This record gives sequence, C-alpha cells and structure tokens, in this order.
Amino acid sequence: MTRWYSRASARDWSGGSSTGTARVFHETLPGYAPTALVDLPPLARELGVERVLVKDESSRLGLPAFKVLGASWACRQVLDRTPGARLVTATDGNHGRAVARMASHFTVTATVVVPAVMLPETAALIESEGAQVVRVDGDYDEAVRTAARYADETPGRELVQDTAWPGYEQVPAWIVEGYDTLLAEIDEQLGGAPDLLAVPVGVGSLAQAVVNHYRRPDAAHARVLSVEPDTAACVLASLVEGRPATVDTAATVMAGLNCGTISSLAWPVLRDGCDAAITVTDAEALRASADLADLGVSSGACGAATLAGVRAALAHTDRRAALGLPADATVVLLNTEGRRP
Repeated sequence: MTRWYSRASARDWSGGSSTGTARVFHETLPGYAPTALVDLPPLARELGVERVLVKDESSRLGLPAFKVLGASWACRQVLDRTPGARLVTATDGNHGRAVARMASHFTVTATVVVPAVMLPETAALIESEGAQVVRVDGDYDEAVRTAARYADETPGRELVQDTAWPGYEQVPAWIVEGYDTLLAEIDEQLGGAPDLLAVPVGVGSLAQAVVNHYRRPDAAHARVLSVEPDTAACVLASLVEGRPATVDTAATVMAGLNCGTISSLAWPVLRDGCDAAITVTDAEALRASADLADLGVSSGACGAATLAGVRAALAHTDRRAALGLPADATVVLLNTEGRRP
C-alpha cells in the first residue's frame, strides 16, 4: 500500500547554501562532463504536466551512478587531512564502488563492508576496483556499524560513510556537498529551477542535498518529493512521527534504497524543507524501469523509483493538490543509477 506525507509550509523554509567548490574539483577529474537532462514528452502527457525530464546519472565519471560525486569530494577532503589513509566504508553497492574507484585514483587502499544480501556480482564489481570486500551477516545498518568499528581499530584508517550519526557528521557533510554538482547542472540545463524534483531516498543524503539546494534564500524553491521502497521507508516514517525513526527493512529490488535509519544530518533538513514523501513497491519501480528503457533511458530500480513515485503522487487527486503544481509544470526525475545487466 502506498504511504504518503506532505507538508504545506516546506517551501517557505530557507536554510540551504552552496559554495560550488566541489564542482570545481569534479571538473578536474578525468572524464567529467555534465550528465544528460532528457526531455520525455510521452511522460509529460501521461502525467498531465508541461514537461518531464530525467537527469540521467547512469554514466557519471565512468561509473553507473551518481554516488561518485559525493565519494570523490569526501575522499579528497579526507586524504588532504590524512595523507595515505586506508579508506573504509559500508555500502549497498554504488557508494562502495565509488569509494573504491577513488582510492585507486588517489593511489591508496580501501576496505568496503557489504551486507549479507548483496549479490555476488555487485561485490565483484567493487573488488574489480581494487578494494577489499568484507561481507557481514546482517543488513546495511549492521554493515555501517562494522565499518565504523573497523576504521576505529587502527590508526591510518578513515571512514568515508554516506550517512551521519551524532559524532560522525563532517565526512557525510562533504558527501552532500559533492552531490550539489548534479543539481547545479540541472539549473543550468533548464535555465532555472524545476517546479517539482523527485529524488530516491535511502538514508536521505541525496534528498538533503536537493532540499539544501532548492531552499537557498536566493533560489527558486522547487517542490521536493522523496521516494522510498515500501519495505524501507525510514524517511517517511520519521516525517510522520516527527522524529528520527528506525524501521525494519525487507528485501527489495531497490537495493541502494534499502536503509532503515535516516542520516542525522539529513533529518532536520528534510523535516523542515521536504514537501512530500511517498513509498513505491518493487513492481511499480520495475515497471518504471522498463518504461524508461522503452524511452531510451537506462535506469535501475532505484533510479526509476522517482517515476513510480511521481506517478503515484499525481494520479491521486488529493496528493496532486497538496503539491500545488501549476498547469505548465516542469518535473525533473533523478535517475540515480543505470539499469543493471
């Protein structure tokens, strides 16, 4: 069953900021180029809006996901402060591979901790980047705890994790800064902000970057819709309860969103500045992935979740009204990963 949350005053909140420094760094990396913003008129007709565009992160700096934007900037900051450190992280897939790639780029070593449910082929991709992969008998949250303990055991190991908790917030903040590059690209490609931007959510760090970007005092305040699996909706649960909530998770095809605990850094930003949150099923995400493929966009289930979420939101009269979209609305879907073989 679809779950929904909305907050009418979210667009009135201002609190974001951006220096653009991470993008200057990204532009120095081999192969940097803005990813495509793909106009899809058939989806606009289906959804009853003026334009639907997909920010296609299926090929970003040689990897099939956006995660390298945050990982690269955070790794750079960490290694500037601790030269030669062994980089440590936990992952459901794309973040760990990005950290492993950056470790190779900066000629250091990496250990990546993965949950029990990770597919062998996903772990093999991380190993192919030169990282040591450690599998734990537990879920993503347990992998994060294991990675943090491992990093603390020995000097010269540095945790590069894309979720925050009390006492561990600087590195996740750098990761969020790194994600701002793709949002700045969207504004340049559109010539302004969209009316609605849909973002897939795991621990909430990318959604935090989106809200920060579109709640700057000098920016147009786009509506932000967060989309989560119905089996791992920690952000929606937190918004409904009015406090950070941890939820039990279950297996989902949206593996990169299979997270049970919201980032402590993301929570206050999403609490105050996120317009709406919705859950989608595996079947809805897989249908969206297939539909995007038919339109020429490679999208894994996590990336396609945004199309599934916007469909569920705009097909329902009360939800559509809560978003208050103008008749000529421009909607941007963040396709955060390519379709897996």
